[in-house]
Amino acid sequence: MNLSSWIERRADLSPDRAAILFEGEALSWARFFEEVRSIARVLRGGLGVEPGDRVAHLGYNTPSYLALLFACARVGAMLVPMNWRLAAPEHAYIVADAAPRALIHDAAFAGRVAELVASGALDGIAALAIETGLRVLAADAVAAPDAAPGIGYEAPVLIVYTSGTTGRPKGAVLTQEALFWNAVNGTAMHDLTSVDRVLTTLPMFHVGGLNIQTLPALHAGGTVFLHRRFDPDATLRALAEDRPSLTVLVPAQMSALIGHPAWPAADLSSLRLVSTGSMIVPVPLIEAFHARGVPVTQVYGSTETAPVAVALPVADVARKIGSCGKPALHCEIRVVGSDGEDMPAGGAPGEILVRGRNVMRGYWRDAAATAAALDEEGWFATGDIGHLDEEGYLYVDERKKDVIISGGENIYPAELEAILAGAAGIAEAVVVARPDPRWGEVPVVVCVARGGGPETVGREAILALFEGRIARYKHPRDVVFLEALPKNALGKVMKYEV
Repeated sequence: MNLSSWIERRADLSPDRAAILFEGEALSWARFFEEVRSIARVLRGGLGVEPGDRVAHLGYNTPSYLALLFACARVGAMLVPMNWRLAAPEHAYIVADAAPRALIHDAAFAGRVAELVASGALDGIAALAIETGLRVLAADAVAAPDAAPGIGYEAPVLIVYTSGTTGRPKGAVLTQEALFWNAVNGTAMHDLTSVDRVLTTLPMFHVGGLNIQTLPALHAGGTVFLHRRFDPDATLRALAEDRPSLTVLVPAQMSALIGHPAWPAADLSSLRLVSTGSMIVPVPLIEAFHARGVPVTQVYGSTETAPVAVALPVADVARKIGSCGKPALHCEIRVVGSDGEDMPAGGAPGEILVRGRNVMRGYWRDAAATAAALDEEGWFATGDIGHLDEEGYLYVDERKKDVIISGGENIYPAELEAILAGAAGIAEAVVVARPDPRWGEVPVVVCVARGGGPETVGREAILALFEGRIARYKHPRDVVFLEALPKNALGKVMKYEV
């Protein structure tokens, strides 16, 4: 058995029941399974994908993306979902690192794919649009086998790229087993059943959008209402008309809904629970949903943990507001001090460690990074600092070193600082976070001008350095000039003072 068995069994048990609703069309379990088999035939017969090969995807949330994931599981391939918000050089890096046999994309991203082809980034890699090339090959590959023999839960199925503190993206390798146990953890934290209706608006290139509720719902036989991308108007309309019982909203989405003119009169009565995450969640956002009678639970985890590692029990959402909760059903956590010893409940903060069968196998082609993150006993060092209260509930105190979370996206200053390094007119510069009412926080450049005052290098010239090189959401929103950056005795910039 493998992940595609979920869909196959549901197609047998309830073939006509809706698995996915997308843009006004219902996709039954039987049709969904046929879509999985059709894409699997294309992968094997049309593209020659073998077990262990990678298949990249660039596109919005669609049923075809989910079918592609289960098809990869069926043939033993690894899906590489690419963040569509990234710039062309960032996509080129992922393609070079993952070396996929094929890139499957939405028609909406044909321009980006053409750009990658022109740059040589896709040399030797088949690029197919879902709406055209993939459908054509599907018709030609009817006789091809739709499964590879011997593919089970131990096979890797996802490589999800996540930036590190150096700014160099790393591919977290998640096995089919990791996604299965994460689905069990997600099912348990939501008390999720086949009667639940899940609204997915968070991008599924993130493990949050894919794995907190979407895959658990499909595993449980529930129905997924899928939106291509988040839109506050469409989300509020869906809450009233489609009547979902569950949804995941990161803080930026919660803020957008709360600030929408239609929020005071919005019909939220179908929601029995909202899940949120993104490390430290502002309490006022949670309280705004609680005031409307909708409980909000928090989940803690990362790309490397698939991500459900810690969750706040529904019964405690009011009593323990601000806490991430307790370990997920099939997870263990530790909070350790600098000496590696466990910190007791009610004790001082320490680094959060996670262990479970949902944790990644390692980083793709990066043995050093894997060894630094995973010890021999399977404990994943998150780099996050937290503490346990007297009852053993986890609170996150500080985030991974330097990371800026803007609208639910991770931004690592090192990546931006590498672009600033050596730029004309800049003697030295750092990137730090600035609080922002809409996005939570945004990156800001703090720099010292070379050979004079700020007039020697303008604000706009500095901001222009990032154009076309990194994703728009990573771009600094402002530039602050100082005469000197604060440094310690060793000459290191003290960012906490900046």
